[in-house]
Amino acid sequence: MRIEQKYLDIPARRNEFPALSREHMGFPLAYFDGPGGTQVPQSVIDAIVSYYCTCNSNTHGFFITTNESDRIIEETREAVAVFLGATGGKNISFGHNMTTLNYSLSRAIGKTLLPGDEILITQLDHEANRGPWLALRDEGVVVREVRLLPDGILDYEDFDEKIGENTRLVAMGFSSNAIGTVNDVKKVRAMTHRVGALLLVDAVHYAPHFPIDVNELGLDFLLCSAYKFYGPHIGLLYSREGLLDRLPVFTLRTQEQHAPYSIETGTLNHAAIAGVKAAVEFIATFGSGGSYREKIFSGMNRIGEYEHILGKEIYDGLKKIPGVEIVGTPFGSGRVPTVSFTMEGMDPIDVCKLLDTRGICAWDGHFYGIRPIEVLGLLEKGGVTRVGVSLYNTTEEVQRLLDAVSDISSGILKLEKLQ
Repeated sequence: MRIEQKYLDIPARRNEFPALSREHMGFPLAYFDGPGGTQVPQSVIDAIVSYYCTCNSNTHGFFITTNESDRIIEETREAVAVFLGATGGKNISFGHNMTTLNYSLSRAIGKTLLPGDEILITQLDHEANRGPWLALRDEGVVVREVRLLPDGILDYEDFDEKIGENTRLVAMGFSSNAIGTVNDVKKVRAMTHRVGALLLVDAVHYAPHFPIDVNELGLDFLLCSAYKFYGPHIGLLYSREGLLDRLPVFTLRTQEQHAPYSIETGTLNHAAIAGVKAAVEFIATFGSGGSYREKIFSGMNRIGEYEHILGKEIYDGLKKIPGVEIVGTPFGSGRVPTVSFTMEGMDPIDVCKLLDTRGICAWDGHFYGIRPIEVLGLLEKGGVTRVGVSLYNTTEEVQRLLDAVSDISSGILKLEKLQ
């Protein structure tokens, strides 16, 4: 039995994604660009369209469509809470994106800090979980940085040395969008407990591939983005109960002054929020069990197992191609199914241009994970070429990708043919 059918019946489930029917350069388009945002199933599209067709209204009124908007928003909070293992919808806030939410959070936390208080960030993180905290240096806050080792793993000895009695917050990623490393959040949680510091985790790149339980992990804050797990562009913030209410968030006097609403600025994207609920429901259809949480948890495990198989095929296949160097840790040592690589004598931009001629979507550069690419000495070389696996990718697409990279390496596929 093919693995696509054994795990998730991918041939049938692919039919739920309208974008997968598209062709380019005479090839069915193969979307290995999932780390930058996945394609969207029809059920999510339908939820967004249905909102606009039936109850497009602002909130908190006393007529039918506004009541329906209120209901959809609160139901989505509850669905995201189940997805993340949170206590309930009161822990879930919405934003335009993860970056905007994190800036709001950093400004609020910054107002509670004194000069000399410390925040710990890492060299592995996406800039959205570095820039907002680095900006607090202007207020006298000390922002320290945990080293990234050459193998793409954080230096946990350095972590242990730098966290101390003045540390008020640790901001770290769950996994790297640039090179795929999965970080040991439980180890760091133990460190923060030791010194009484808060722990904020950026799970944007982790949430599409593995189940999350914020309560089991003991997290204070977690951020992720629905457009990375088959939904629309909406940022999501989990806050441990009571924390958001203690923060002096920047908000209007007309906004509800308590969690989860206080950090939400202006009118939200209600139609997209309806799509987020549909995306969580879509993931649940891959699982089994008596409860909604069990369906989501098992669904994410099945998705993760399948993606891991394809990701390892890409990793192992690329390692055999002359001139290809994979960045980061091997499979089996803690990573998401994202593979970044360089090719001898090739700019990542040109690699992606050539892959495009074979109908393959891949990313080049640093993907806003600029610091790890810089630390690894790859920024001045144009960064890396990045491919990632999502649940709709197939073994045939993986082979197409490997064949294309091999043809680039051998010179069969070259830039002159593009001109």
